[in-house]
Amino acid sequence: MATKAVKVSVYAWEGLDRKGTKVTGELNGHNPALIKAQLRKQGINPTKVRKKSVSIFGGGKKIKPLDIAFFSRQMATMMKAGVPLLQSFDIISEGTENPKFRKLVDDIKHHVASGHSFATALRQHPQYFDDLFCNLVDAGEQAGALESLLDRVATYKEKTESLKAKIKKAMTYPIAVVVVAFVVTGILLVKVVPQFQAIFQGFGADLPAFTLMVISLSEALQSYWYMFLLGLVLAIYIFKRAYRTSENFRNWLDRLVLKIPIIGPLLYKSAVARFARTLSTTFAAGVPLVDALDSVAGATGNIVFKNAVNTVKQDVSTGMQLNFSMRSTGVFPTLAVQMTSIGEESGALDAMLDKVATYYEDEVDNMVDGLTALMEPMIMAVLGVIVGGLVVAMYLPIFKLGSVV
Repeated sequence: MATKAVKVSVYAWEGLDRKGTKVTGELNGHNPALIKAQLRKQGINPTKVRKKSVSIFGGGKKIKPLDIAFFSRQMATMMKAGVPLLQSFDIISEGTENPKFRKLVDDIKHHVASGHSFATALRQHPQYFDDLFCNLVDAGEQAGALESLLDRVATYKEKTESLKAKIKKAMTYPIAVVVVAFVVTGILLVKVVPQFQAIFQGFGADLPAFTLMVISLSEALQSYWYMFLLGLVLAIYIFKRAYRTSENFRNWLDRLVLKIPIIGPLLYKSAVARFARTLSTTFAAGVPLVDALDSVAGATGNIVFKNAVNTVKQDVSTGMQLNFSMRSTGVFPTLAVQMTSIGEESGALDAMLDKVATYYEDEVDNMVDGLTALMEPMIMAVLGVIVGGLVVAMYLPIFKLGSVV
């Protein structure tokens, strides 16, 4: 049964050194009594020890996955250089400017210093270290090759976060431009169209159908703008809630996005890259193939691939070769299946899967660059049609009046 970890807090202290000089500082500890004991060992007579208050705004920047990847790489580098584990924590803690991240590292250090394993200390923070991360560190500790496993974990985290950043880059640009298009259209309908409408009222002639449609849309937006805004906020809320609470909705969305032109192939290749990268890392760490597939299923990030990996796991557990099972699912691309087959036959499955991951990561990178270049003219064309359509609708009556005159 795992021992419940005692919470470590930050204490601000004041005291007198051996020369009677007033000194101050901060220490991490379980309670004020232990802090005072530590200070006395250092030759300081503590006069005041109080728990440091935490800012309501969080006391620092949020810890991002990229911070965890950087932490992994720093640990791997120092362990390879022969720096003791506890000293490595101190070096990382002193080198970071983020108080939240410093507290996380100090907390891990205190868990390890109190007799827990590194993997157990990491499991105290599941919001930052997932099961795959902890299992790989655990395997490294048990095999006596922690520095080697940390290097693999660091590479895995760096590649994974790099892939996520590329996907985010591909999605952010078009979404931002669409939002701007809606804002510009709203301003034109609310501020510009009514000015033209006032001019048209003095014409005494029938307006073109296109102009009437735009004017009706403008009047509706002016009268019921709060309804449009409420509907938009409600739609976003319902979507987020459904995504968070409904597994069926998430599964439906995962299947849908793979069918979207341009975006679908990008997400498909990124899922293949994550599958290959995760399986390569876990298998190379000495984790049995069937157990490794458990970790891989959750790391693919898509229900289609998760179901396929679970099917592969069942087939492999009955003695079927990995490449045969992958081919039978109909989900994995031919290149990945063939490379897996070569890896199984040559006894270098982890190396071949690493090559598959690198290949598809490069494919994703190229697709993101191509998508960005393609989206720019497409988005400009869409904006031109929307804004230009509104302008034409407003000038049509003027053109019509000019032709009559």
